[in-house]
Amino acid sequence: MTCKMNMLPSIQEALAKMPYPTRPEGLYEPIRYVLDMGGKRLRPALMLLAYSLYRDDVDCVMPAAIGLETYHNHTLLHDDLMDRADMRRGFATVHRKWNDNTAILSGDTMLIMAFEKFLEYDGRHSDEIVRLFAHTAREICEGQQYDVNFETRTDVTIEEYIEMIRLKTSVLLACAAKVGALAADAPKADADALYRFAEKLGLAFQVQDDYLDVYGDPRVFGKKNGGDILCGKKTFLLIHALQRADEATRHTLLSTPADPNLTDEEKISTVTVIYNALGIPQLTLEAIDAFYAEAHHNLLQTSLGEAGCKPLWDYACSLLGRNK
Repeated sequence: MTCKMNMLPSIQEALAKMPYPTRPEGLYEPIRYVLDMGGKRLRPALMLLAYSLYRDDVDCVMPAAIGLETYHNHTLLHDDLMDRADMRRGFATVHRKWNDNTAILSGDTMLIMAFEKFLEYDGRHSDEIVRLFAHTAREICEGQQYDVNFETRTDVTIEEYIEMIRLKTSVLLACAAKVGALAADAPKADADALYRFAEKLGLAFQVQDDYLDVYGDPRVFGKKNGGDILCGKKTFLLIHALQRADEATRHTLLSTPADPNLTDEEKISTVTVIYNALGIPQLTLEAIDAFYAEAHHNLLQTSLGEAGCKPLWDYACSLLGRNK
């Protein structure tokens, strides 16, 4: 196939060409603002790359790809509101730039627009693709609710956490890959294998995100270290640390983020020292490697063979900063 190049320019062009009603301005201006913020566009890229493994005419599936990116940004807009986040990709979040009501209404409109873009796609397996997207959107709401529930719990298990990030993060990547395969009329076994591949890739990606929040280079990661620690977020690292710690150390892990006598730097340092003592960094890296290996295994279950899957695997490696 010839369509193996970077998909980002074509995705950006398609997003820029999306038509918007001009009125009411207060509804659509925030949507344009959010979609113009940039980002990796990895979900539409994953869809187009999966499609291009089988066929060259990727433009035919572009409406679904843009629908998926619009939906993803809808979830970010609402997540920012729920988390009371001030910034997203270096820009003020919608509820800060406008207000809460605008964030809710414009976010809801983005959800509707996403479904409209999926309905605009009328190619192969269109009914199945829309049903998959609808099922995925519901799963993501389930994952978000689990994440909210975890905020007030101190007994979250690793199994529960993995299921939460599978629902909140992985299933949208999996949907992207499978939609690309379905639209290309790939064998059913290939479409299912690509779903599992992207699902495991998503788990590796999220656990790596947890790791980088503590141990990443801020110049590369794009934000300061320790944000998850300061808000007491239940991450892969914290849950494992709570399981491994004695009672006194558990108390320190749980109480440090809210301790008014400590600076942010002291809070981050306190928790990081505990993570190091409990072997959490190595354990986390091993988990990332395991999910990464599972993703590769599932990708190789397709009929394409290792060479045929290489463009998609190269893209996966670039997301995780891997060399192979």
